[in-house]
Amino acid sequence: MNGPKVKLNPDDLYIVTGTVHPKLAEDTVRAMGLELGPLNTKRFANSEMYVQYAASVRGKHVIIIQTFAHDYKRNLSVNDALMETMLLIDAAMRSSAREITVVIPYLGYSRQDRKAKGREPISAAVVTHMLQTAGANRLVTIDMHSPQVQGTFHGPFDHLVAERLILEGLRAEMGDRDPELFAIVSPDTGRAKDSERAANALGIRLRHLQKTRDRRDSSKLIRPKRLQGVEGRICFMTDDMIDTAGTLITAAETLRKSGATGVIASATHALLSDPAIERLQSDAIDKLIVTDTVPADYAQKVLGDKLVVLPVAPLIATALHEIATGGSVSDLFEGRNYF
Repeated sequence: MNGPKVKLNPDDLYIVTGTVHPKLAEDTVRAMGLELGPLNTKRFANSEMYVQYAASVRGKHVIIIQTFAHDYKRNLSVNDALMETMLLIDAAMRSSAREITVVIPYLGYSRQDRKAKGREPISAAVVTHMLQTAGANRLVTIDMHSPQVQGTFHGPFDHLVAERLILEGLRAEMGDRDPELFAIVSPDTGRAKDSERAANALGIRLRHLQKTRDRRDSSKLIRPKRLQGVEGRICFMTDDMIDTAGTLITAAETLRKSGATGVIASATHALLSDPAIERLQSDAIDKLIVTDTVPADYAQKVLGDKLVVLPVAPLIATALHEIATGGSVSDLFEGRNYF
């Protein structure tokens, strides 16, 4: 964007964090040159949550930062994060906040964005409708599994993308080596477009690896035995999230059998549900590059240098600066956050 940045008015903002992954919110406000607003939280004996803004929010722009992920360190679930966020929104609305922005770095439940079978919910729409009904005026998230979920919220819904951050991590792995030594491999058809964009940005070749489900057991993946064009190369794979790492490991094993000399995976959201960490300890993957949209403390402790965690706080801070000062979020990504 051209011209100097408009200065934030700290007195106009009240930024709080939920109890899931608070470090991300702390790093974000620090990057904005601000501090988190005081908040009182507790749990009743039966596990019900209680929240209270510890200072007046009347007439202020309240920004709630909470990722919808499992926080192993604090033994908090996706549903804990969702419920606490709902209470924070309601408390701000009932306390006469002027505007309520909810920043959800990883939007849980977003994978189910349509009806694939009869008699099932569209979970993504349920969650965004709940947030809106509670009083949220604007949502902000990063690398949604399905960007069309934006259409389920009747108001501003800013979609941030971590593409540049991930590409910087992959470039660091390439260093000054010949690009011909590398290849981007799309792990399934859903990632073909993103993989093509990454290959063009890095100046390396692109390969597609097919994935099908076993007709008798849909939990089992079927991969081709070999993939042409990766022999003697280090293969990069990119994805929006890694949950149990089943898709990732089967792809990596195929690449190894095809003669790849290395496999480096990357993803924005490292959910790493069981048995992901155990699977990632195998020799199939040399390195995993992720962001800290969800807590990665335990995974970092187990995987050590095999896991590279990139901070998204500067990205969120920059977007919130634009939102709070009436700037443009899409200009930050040259309009490429709508795809």
